[in-house]
Amino acid sequence: MPYLPARAYHEQMQELLTTMRRLRAPDGCPWDREQTHMSLRPYLLEEAAEAVDAVAQGPAELCSELGDVLLQVAFHAVIAEEEGTFSYADVERSIVDKMVRRHPHVFGGHPQLAGAGEVLGVWEQVKREERGGREQTLAEQIPAGLGALERERQAQKKSHAAAGSREALLAAAQQAPDTAEGVAEVLAAAVAWARAAGVSPELALRDHTARTLREVDGD
Repeated sequence: MPYLPARAYHEQMQELLTTMRRLRAPDGCPWDREQTHMSLRPYLLEEAAEAVDAVAQGPAELCSELGDVLLQVAFHAVIAEEEGTFSYADVERSIVDKMVRRHPHVFGGHPQLAGAGEVLGVWEQVKREERGGREQTLAEQIPAGLGALERERQAQKKSHAAAGSREALLAAAQQAPDTAEGVAEVLAAAVAWARAAGVSPELALRDHTARTLREVDGD
């Protein structure tokens, strides 16, 4: 599919923003008018999760779900515009500036990097410089809005916890009490096992749940 002219992309985004402004107008949609940054949080999470699912469902579905994610961006931008805090243009400018700043090997005249590992190292170095050299705590590095399994995976990785094994998982399951803490210990052991196997526990369970639901719907 050929690229559209830059003006066409701009006009389409402006049409989306104009649509949101109309929905937020006094004579617009009562539901849309009531929404705030806080009230929209679950919808942003849900739309992002649906976009993740759509990756495996084909380009048409992914295109549609990414549109829903973009709608959330426009929604927040229009609310901020009304409050005088920022605009969609600020959102766009911020991410472009960030991508250029964090890729000095592409945009800054620095030497080309040998591989993805070096790129990640530069990315983290630039992030530290943006914070004035301050190191982030682990809690700051791992978003609270992540799925619980993915958040645990990142916590284990960033804290340099050892990867687990099937045997360690079985031992945890046998020793854990029948309590919330016991279940959490077993789930953490399952995440450690998944790390050792090179599997994303969050995506693996999401795919498993999707298959289960399809099987139930097919009965």
